[in-house]
Amino acid sequence: MATVFGRVRDLISFFLKSSGSYEESVNLFIKELQKEMIKADVNVRVVVDFTSRVRERALKEEPPPGVLKREWFVKVVYDELTNLLGGDVTPEVYPKKLPWVMLLVGIQGSGKTTTAGKLALFYKKRGYRVGLATTDTYRAAAYEQLKQIADAIGVPFYGERQGNPVEIAERAVKTLLTDYVCDIVIVDTAGRHGYGKEEDLLREMKEIADSIKPDEVVLVVDASIGQKAYDLASKFHKWTPVGSIVITKLDGTARGGGALSAVVATGARIKFVGDGERLEDLEVFNPRRFVARILGLGDIESLLEKFKALEEGEELKKRMERAIALGRMTLRDIYHQLRTVRKLGPLRKVLELVPGFSFLKLGDDVLRGSEKNIDKWLSILDSMTYRELDEPSIIDRSRVRRIALGSGTTPGDVRELLRYYELINKMLKDLKRGKLRIKGMDVSSLGGVS
Repeated sequence: MATVFGRVRDLISFFLKSSGSYEESVNLFIKELQKEMIKADVNVRVVVDFTSRVRERALKEEPPPGVLKREWFVKVVYDELTNLLGGDVTPEVYPKKLPWVMLLVGIQGSGKTTTAGKLALFYKKRGYRVGLATTDTYRAAAYEQLKQIADAIGVPFYGERQGNPVEIAERAVKTLLTDYVCDIVIVDTAGRHGYGKEEDLLREMKEIADSIKPDEVVLVVDASIGQKAYDLASKFHKWTPVGSIVITKLDGTARGGGALSAVVATGARIKFVGDGERLEDLEVFNPRRFVARILGLGDIESLLEKFKALEEGEELKKRMERAIALGRMTLRDIYHQLRTVRKLGPLRKVLELVPGFSFLKLGDDVLRGSEKNIDKWLSILDSMTYRELDEPSIIDRSRVRRIALGSGTTPGDVRELLRYYELINKMLKDLKRGKLRIKGMDVSSLGGVS
């Protein structure tokens, strides 16, 4: 997987340096990206859908004010890669109820047995009583391998070397839940032998699922499986609907395009990734963080920080509009204002984001003073209680001294911040009463904002 993402990183760098027109550069990027994704064994349908979304957004959507189109394009690619891997929602890794039964499915060699051990260790470390079970009577070493893992991490184990896998699964779940009082039972299954003769094992997995009624079916996918992953994942999902995915052998050399295909095929989310051979080498999958890390963002990271700051600017804009409507601002609003100023630049520039906020003719000395004091004032606000932030009027002399001591500032610094707060609110109040007029803005129309 690292290879395809690494190539995306290279293509982005080339795109940013390109001297061609924006549209030409976008089309060239898409063309090269399609080649790289197909070369990395990403399913063709996935490639076409993904690159179509990137092209459409890049050519039709307008970037926010102050953002160059090429910078916007980087954000589009970053967002779409994140969406391809599950979006911004971090998967729910903890059981929704107890006990919880997990059924692991996947082809032979995908790393199911080792993954079963990794999951058991992950949950045991978080206080759950975990039991491991195997139903694989086809692979001679399956029983011994999982038993050794269970013994190594100190969790109960159930398995039988011979017999009907469906009946073994039933006995395993009953034994681990009843006799060992496990919170979580992880059931390993046999892999499939070959890509065209798997009907019997697929049917067996469905029978196991119908019998033990697992709370979660986990598809284990080898990161280097290639384009076969799309069809294989679809078949698994048809026979035993997949609830989550674990990607194994994500060691930086696997291309892993098939893993992306598997996510799209099932509609399930990647829940964990395994990036090493040790049982500890399992981490919760966070799409946005994963994309950022594996792209090796470098200079791109600064662009993404810029967009994050712009999003905070939008939040500030909403807060300021609300303050205009209500005729008052809280110290929490001041706190958000100061944090945004630190990222977006001069206060005057930030205030320009807010329609009508040009009424704040504070003077350059006040503006520069507030910008100069940003870090100091943020420390002061961090030292206040929630009540003080919501009701500054209660801040008396003793509270001023306590806040100054806690923030490493002086009582004079605290009073200076409070004077700034009072000045802003005086002007907001005057605006609300009609004593200040805002060119091109009907203040009364904001009265319903809450």
